[in-house]
Amino acid sequence: MHNIALGRYLPLDSVIHRMDPRSKIMIMLFLMISIFIPAGVYGYILLAIFIMITLVLSKLKPGYALRSMKPMIWMMVFLLIINCFALRTGTPLFHIGSFTIYSGAIKQTLYIVVRLMMMIVITTILTATTKPLDLTLGIEKLLKPFEKIGLPAHIIAMMISIALRFIPTLIEEAQRIMNAQASRGVDLENGSIKEKIMAILSLIVPLFVSSFDRADQLANAMEARGYDPNQKRTRYKVLKMTGADYTGMALSLCVMAGCIVIGVLL
Repeated sequence: MHNIALGRYLPLDSVIHRMDPRSKIMIMLFLMISIFIPAGVYGYILLAIFIMITLVLSKLKPGYALRSMKPMIWMMVFLLIINCFALRTGTPLFHIGSFTIYSGAIKQTLYIVVRLMMMIVITTILTATTKPLDLTLGIEKLLKPFEKIGLPAHIIAMMISIALRFIPTLIEEAQRIMNAQASRGVDLENGSIKEKIMAILSLIVPLFVSSFDRADQLANAMEARGYDPNQKRTRYKVLKMTGADYTGMALSLCVMAGCIVIGVLL
């Protein structure tokens, strides 16, 4: 669990780190939209090239981004099994007893896996290159126009920021509980299904209790400091767009337009 990268900020000096959080959030949204455009293999290649260039410019190692995908491995295996049972399209590839695996099931699973991997890498780059407070301010600024229709921009931004901030904390807490349970003889890897379920419950219950306790401590700390989300707030740091921000958003828009064109031509 120490290798999980999602939600961790890395204080490096790169072009991506110095960009305005609003532009990075908008770039992420453009890329997320592009991922779901049915542009086929060529669209995914275009997205992958842009993501790899962004990864290099942010000075993040590819292995760091790949580590954030480890929690998704079992989900990917589960999707493969479901698709093999549900999809009967394409040509038969091989047989397992009386059951036939079709090419359509494998192809559909690969599309889903690639989409998940791209979304995780994009989110990892955003959280690794943006401070939680800057991310909160960026989300709040982007949601500011919607306050005219009653949307609580600051409250939503604060909730998202706190959720991202506590991902690494909860992971470390889960690792600590696992070590404590292992020292008491709990085996989380071996045993029957019933024993594994009981072992997982011995992890989940104290983790939930610890999470609620941390939430209560955070609420008390914010209340003790006089935090009121409805009051008008001033900012020490003023966000300002630069040429790199406009260039990044323009390039991400070009990628999205390219995916749309490829999808239309296909």
